[in-house]
Amino acid sequence: MTIAAFEGLLVRPGDAGYDSGRAVWNATVDRRPALIARCASTADVVSALRYGREAGLEIGVRGGGHSFLGLPVVEGGLLIDLSGLASVHVDPVSRRARVGGGALLGALDVGAQRYGLATTAGNVSHTGVGGLTLGGGVGWLARAYGLTCDNVASYELVTADGDVLRVSETEHPDLFWGLRGGGGSLGVVTAFEFRLHPVGTRALAVDLFYELEDAGTALRGWRDLFPEAPRQATPVARVGRRDEYGGRPMASIGYVWVGDVDEGRRLLASYQRVGKPVGQNVEELSYLDLQTWSDDAERHAIRRYCKGHYLRSLPDAAIEAFLAWGNDPLRPGARLTLNGGAVRDVPDADTAYSHRDALVEFTTGADWTDPAEDDAYIGAARTYAAGLEPYTSGTYVNTIADEDASAARRAYSPDKLTRLQELKRTYDPDNVFTRTSLPT
Repeated sequence: MTIAAFEGLLVRPGDAGYDSGRAVWNATVDRRPALIARCASTADVVSALRYGREAGLEIGVRGGGHSFLGLPVVEGGLLIDLSGLASVHVDPVSRRARVGGGALLGALDVGAQRYGLATTAGNVSHTGVGGLTLGGGVGWLARAYGLTCDNVASYELVTADGDVLRVSETEHPDLFWGLRGGGGSLGVVTAFEFRLHPVGTRALAVDLFYELEDAGTALRGWRDLFPEAPRQATPVARVGRRDEYGGRPMASIGYVWVGDVDEGRRLLASYQRVGKPVGQNVEELSYLDLQTWSDDAERHAIRRYCKGHYLRSLPDAAIEAFLAWGNDPLRPGARLTLNGGAVRDVPDADTAYSHRDALVEFTTGADWTDPAEDDAYIGAARTYAAGLEPYTSGTYVNTIADEDASAARRAYSPDKLTRLQELKRTYDPDNVFTRTSLPT
């Protein structure tokens, strides 16, 4: 089993590195591809893709491996591994970064922060740039600078036919539209060109804590602060067990601020007047520390499940459902995050991403280690999320954790889904890239 003109590494069952090569972030995924092609260049991607098609293998493409569904790993198929395409080149004068399709967010953050620059790049540094960006890309800079996909100037794309295209607003604009939030169904992105922004190197994280039974007033007050929230601030509310409060279920409101922390502290007084907090945490940290804050909690080799919703409004009943966390030992923590700002500045029709009108995003994620507890943890997350279902307007494609076509249809408006499927028929009529969240 060889691939012509392939300069990377081919890994087969039984080879050293095979098991680590097929492992992904979510430990519930345990599939065995027939071949892993660790590509060293765009030419390798072309060669591997053509080989897989000629051999009749189902093909998956891995960047960082953070898909909840483990979509890149195909049982008996070909895994095209982009981890060898991980370079990051930053030009501080033009404020651009050229980033390989297999790079992780941490590498982009580190490269850009040398010059006090950044672009919207998720919240976990070991996430892949590719998967995050192709699904839209949310993070602490989204309200100030837009989604990750809004900051892409161009893509290098390998199509299903093995053609290498430069895709931008003026070159293949139909693909440019689809790659901005449409997932990985249209080809293999081997490089991204990002616009960077002068954000400085400092950040501020604020949380005020409340007993669960007293948190309704706080959450309603937090909601009432939305209209005056500066774009540098990302207001966040959370619910879950807190070690510093004896493991009790607690709620919190707060915000993350990137930039001048003295300016960020000026918001604190208005938050302190909301409800009756029992404690607070105000932490100054570097932007790089902020971007790695959740790395350990989101580490690899843990079994995971997620449910996410977008909400166009946050009525009192939705707040009550968010706080109906109860005392279930299996119930996962959850978060509400304010959207808006620069995300809404981009006209809805300009990108495949479909939820620019969302006010907040709800996410809840379960993690555990024992396979015997899969059903219990997944069920607890689904039950909790179902309480907010009546108030929702859709979901973020990167949080889909169920192989269910209806979930993907909630990620895109009907007209955008139709347009994406038309693009799919044009650029991938044989459905080579079937391992995506886009229903065909």
